[in-house]
Amino acid sequence: MKSKWFKSKEEAVKLRKQGKSIRDIESILFIPRSTLSEWFKDIELSKKQRERLHQNWLNGLVKSREKAVEWHREQKKKRLAEAENQAKETLKKLKLSNRIIELALSFLYLGEGSKKKIDTSIGNTNPLILKFFITTLVRLYNIPIDKIKCELHLRADQNIYMEKDYWSKELNLPLKNFTTAIIDKRTNGSVTYPNYHGVANIRCGTVAIQRKLMYFSKLFCEEVININYE
Repeated sequence: MKSKWFKSKEEAVKLRKQGKSIRDIESILFIPRSTLSEWFKDIELSKKQRERLHQNWLNGLVKSREKAVEWHREQKKKRLAEAENQAKETLKKLKLSNRIIELALSFLYLGEGSKKKIDTSIGNTNPLILKFFITTLVRLYNIPIDKIKCELHLRADQNIYMEKDYWSKELNLPLKNFTTAIIDKRTNGSVTYPNYHGVANIRCGTVAIQRKLMYFSKLFCEEVININYE
C-alpha cells in the first residue's frame, strides 16, 4: 500500500540528489523523516553531493548557534529588565531615612571597607560605590570635603595625572584631595585594559566611623539571625 506522500517521492528524491538534507526536505515537503529515510536508503550520493550536504550541515549548525546565542541574549535582557523593575518597586516602598542609609553603608563597609588601618576607608574600581561612600560621609557624619582624601593604586603603564583627573571628575573630588599614587611594579611590560582606571582608595582620618559601622553591621546580622519567625 502506497503512503499518502508517495506522489511527492519523485520530488523528494530529486531534492536529495541535489544534496539537500533529510531535515531540509522534511521542512519543504512536510513528509515524515522516517518515510524519507526509507526512500533514500538506496540512493548513492556522489562525493561532491556529500561534501555539499556536509557544508550545508555546517552552515545550518552555525546559524542555529547564532540563533541560540541571540535567544539567550534576549532572554537575559528580559530577566535584567524584570530584576530592575522589581528593584525599583522595592525602592519606592522604602523611606530613605539617614538610619536606612547608614545601615546600607555599614554593610558596604563590612564587605569592602578597610578594617586594619586607623581610619575609615574603602578602595574600589567602581566610581558609583565610592561616590556613595563620599556622599554618606558628608551627609551622615558632616565630614568636610577637604578632609576626604584619595589614594590611587595604578598599573605601570597608566598615566598618574590622567587617572587623577579621571577620578576627580568621576567623584567630584578636588585634585588637591588626591595624595600619593602607588604603582604596581609587577605589571611592568603588560598592557592595561582601556576602561581600567586603577583602584581609588577613599579615606577620612577618623577610625570612630569605621568602628561604628562594623558594630552596626555585626549587631544587625545577629539580630536578624535571632528573630523568631514563628
